[in-house]
Amino acid sequence: MNIHYCSDYEGMSQMAFDSLLTNLKTKPQQLICTATGYSPTRLYEKLAESYRSTPKIFKEIKIIKLDEWGGTNGDYPNTSDYYIHEKLLEPLQISKSNYLSFDSSPTDAKKECDRMENEIQEHGPIDICILGLGKNGHLGFNEPSKTLFPDCHIADLSESSLKHPMANKMKTKPTYGLTLGMANILKSKKIILLVTGPSKKKAIKKLLSREITTFLPASFLWLHPNVECFLDKSSL
Repeated sequence: MNIHYCSDYEGMSQMAFDSLLTNLKTKPQQLICTATGYSPTRLYEKLAESYRSTPKIFKEIKIIKLDEWGGTNGDYPNTSDYYIHEKLLEPLQISKSNYLSFDSSPTDAKKECDRMENEIQEHGPIDICILGLGKNGHLGFNEPSKTLFPDCHIADLSESSLKHPMANKMKTKPTYGLTLGMANILKSKKIILLVTGPSKKKAIKKLLSREITTFLPASFLWLHPNVECFLDKSSL
């Protein structure tokens, strides 16, 4: 893991943007996995700004959503799907055919996970996976546990995840998560990890210890050969 210590959130976002754009210029046809939440928001805004001046760079990319809240009856304004549409699909003019996504209100969650796993097998592996660090060290909805799942699966949400601002705004609270598994993530050719927020101090400290444990899923990124970690020093 190559750790870049950035002066602040803006600096973190800029460095991550520069890294991502360099990859896109080299190879425009890429499958990019996108996390949601505060950590990657400014990065996505910078991509939207870049699109306005050089749209051709983004014509061939495909987006795959990292995770989704389950059991919410499609409380759309607060789903991951809504966020991805607002921050990426619409600003970058990405077509539906180039967007791989969990249904935000599936009738059969297990079948939905199987469908997404098949999508990854057909279109993958992921070229660039953009991740944020959860307060408890989770990646997507791969929560701290005695065991971690390799493939797309239904996840039991931790107390930390259930207190996420997105979940707090929902009229119908999520009862489970839908997420890419750890193998899906670790098979990515490149991973961009964004670390920011004062509430992440404990998780950051554990991550930097380099101890690999299922109780800190993000620690498994130390096993990957190509991780760029952009760390907002103002969060420390």
